[in-house]
Amino acid sequence: MVHYGHSNQLRQAKAMGDYLIVGVHTDGEISQHKGPPVFTQDERYKMVRAIKWVDEIVEGAPYVTTLETLDKYTSDFCVHGDDITLTVDGKDTYEEVKRSGRYRECKRTQGVSTTDLVGRMLLMTKAHHSNIGHSDYQQHTDNFGKVGPMSTLIQGPKGHSPWTGVSQFLQTSQKIIQFASGQEPQPGDTIIYVAGAFDLFHIGHVDFLEAVSRLSDKPYVIVGLHFDQEVNRYKGKNYPIMNVHERTLSVLACRYVSEVVIGAPYAVTRELLDHFKVDLVCHGKTDVHPDKDGSDPYAEPRKKGILHTVDSMNSLTTDSIVQRIIKNRLFYPKRLTVMHAYILRTGRPGNRTHYPSIASIMRYQDIPMILYSKSQKGKYSMRYHDGFNQ
Repeated sequence: MVHYGHSNQLRQAKAMGDYLIVGVHTDGEISQHKGPPVFTQDERYKMVRAIKWVDEIVEGAPYVTTLETLDKYTSDFCVHGDDITLTVDGKDTYEEVKRSGRYRECKRTQGVSTTDLVGRMLLMTKAHHSNIGHSDYQQHTDNFGKVGPMSTLIQGPKGHSPWTGVSQFLQTSQKIIQFASGQEPQPGDTIIYVAGAFDLFHIGHVDFLEAVSRLSDKPYVIVGLHFDQEVNRYKGKNYPIMNVHERTLSVLACRYVSEVVIGAPYAVTRELLDHFKVDLVCHGKTDVHPDKDGSDPYAEPRKKGILHTVDSMNSLTTDSIVQRIIKNRLFYPKRLTVMHAYILRTGRPGNRTHYPSIASIMRYQDIPMILYSKSQKGKYSMRYHDGFNQ
């Protein structure tokens, strides 16, 4: 899967040079070394291209990073997150470049991993949102808009969201600044507003946002993200999988997005349209759920004649992603065996397998990639990115 942790590493990799090339592995390579990928290689190619710090991708990049690969792309060095990446037989994929001194590391994003996200989907906990009526829920909703400790405002009184309670991610203003474009609308821009959950940000979302951006020569796309409790109201089950702060970074990392409204109202009101000077409101081909009072949330832009239905030509949904995960859940034990073999051989924990609760889902490491940053001298710096381990 591609999530904001991967995007954050790509952001760091881009900062190491001027031009970033990302190498993405084939389905065959991933299946051999890690297990069945959640996204197909074509989906992953497009997902990575949509991350705004990526300048170019290499399709079918080799799984093991060698000096030959570095030299082929005139790379000064390769960079990876501060966790280990292994082949199917438990060997470090960076062993050769590490020995040569052409290896660097960047920091992983705390509080998120594909392991964690897959775990949330596999659990599909019936009680995931059962505490909505609990006093913690009311205290959390009361905290929005108040001045108080950052951990309470972001994650609720017990350090986590009542709606995506397994999340350990803590949002900060600095992280939002790092992801945000910081660009204001310019004269002549067409300000386009879209709204939704954008949960588990995936290729269906990318195709929709790309189609929206093509509606104008100078688009300024604003994405309104609904709060977790609102998403759960109209999607039900244990949705959203990712909390609003995780979804914010996921959407901000997309090259087709200019701005994000965090906790946007479900109904697109006249006040919202006037505040952002919206020229066009877009919605996909999916059903529009009525507001809490049964009214049409798009009544105002419909009345103004600025509501546009966009066909992304992609039917992938968050539900589809969850079903893919569940379908392949029986493949996890083999990956765990490989990781345990590595621990026995090296005495190092590797990819967080010292956490028994998540070790059984380690096999879903599905977007390994190699990154190349071009320096001011015109040379490329290469970074291999595991794709599963932040």
